[in-house]
Amino acid sequence: MDNLRTSAATLIAAALLVGCASPDKRTAGDPLEPMNRAIFKVNDTIDRTVAVPIAKGYQAVTPHPLRTAISNFFSNLGDLNNIANELLQLKITDATEDLIRFAMNTTFGIGGLIDFATPARLPKHHQDFGLTLGHWGIPSGPYLVLPIFGPSSFRDGVGLAVDTRFSPLIYAPADSRRPLYALQFVSARSDMLGATNILEQAALDKYSFVRDAYTQQRRAALGADSGKPPALPNYGDDDESSATPAAPNGASAAAPAAAASAVPPINAPAGAPPSNGEGNKQ
Repeated sequence: MDNLRTSAATLIAAALLVGCASPDKRTAGDPLEPMNRAIFKVNDTIDRTVAVPIAKGYQAVTPHPLRTAISNFFSNLGDLNNIANELLQLKITDATEDLIRFAMNTTFGIGGLIDFATPARLPKHHQDFGLTLGHWGIPSGPYLVLPIFGPSSFRDGVGLAVDTRFSPLIYAPADSRRPLYALQFVSARSDMLGATNILEQAALDKYSFVRDAYTQQRRAALGADSGKPPALPNYGDDDESSATPAAPNGASAAAPAAAASAVPPINAPAGAPPSNGEGNKQ
C-alpha cells in the first residue's frame, strides 16, 4: 500500500505539471482537463496492459459458479458500507432492508457466497460517502481523475478515502488483507470486461465519454435521492461523441466509467459500478 501511495503521489505531481503546461485544453465544466487527461492515459495504459489480461486469465481458469460466489462475497461485504451511509443519510428503510440482506446472505449463504436475498426480492441499494456528502448539500467540485481509481470529483475523492478507511477488509488479518484486495479487484475487473468492449466501440474520445457517463450517473443517483430529474452534464465537447443516455438506475452509464478504472471503488459490490464509484464504486 505504501508503494501504491507513493506511485499515486508521483502521478498526481506529474499530471499537475502537464495541466499547468496546457491551459488551452480546458473546458468550462472540466477545469482540470489537462491534468485529468494525463492521469486517464496512464490509468488506461495500466488497465489495458495489466488489469485486462489478469481479468481474462481469471475468467479462463476460474469456473463460473466460483466467480459468482466470489462476487457475491464482496457484494455482501459492501452492504455494510451501504448500511452505514444510509444511516448517515437517515434512510432508515433502506438501511433496514440492506441489514436484512446482509444477515440473510451471511447466515444462509455461507458468509455471503450465495445470494439468497435477491431471489427473495429484497432490494439492494448502492451508497457511498460521496453520495452521503451530496445528500447533505456538499457540491461535487471539479471533475477529477484519480490515479488507479479513475473517474471521481473532489467530493467523491474524499468519500472514497472515507469508504476505504472503513472498508470491512481493513479489519481482516494483516497477512490476508492484500490477497483479499487483489481478489476483489480481479473479480470486479473481470465482471467489467464487457463494459470495456462497449467503451472501445462507442467512444470517439474515451476520456470525454467516461467523464460524461460518470458525471451523469452520479447526478442521476442524487436526483433519484431528491426526487428531481438529474441535470445532464454539458462540457462543451460539441465535436466529440461524448453524450450518453441516462439509465433509470445509473447502471448503464456507470459501466464504461468503471471499465476505464483500473481499480473499482473499495466498497463497490463486485460487478457493480462505483459506488466507492455517484451511485456503483463500479
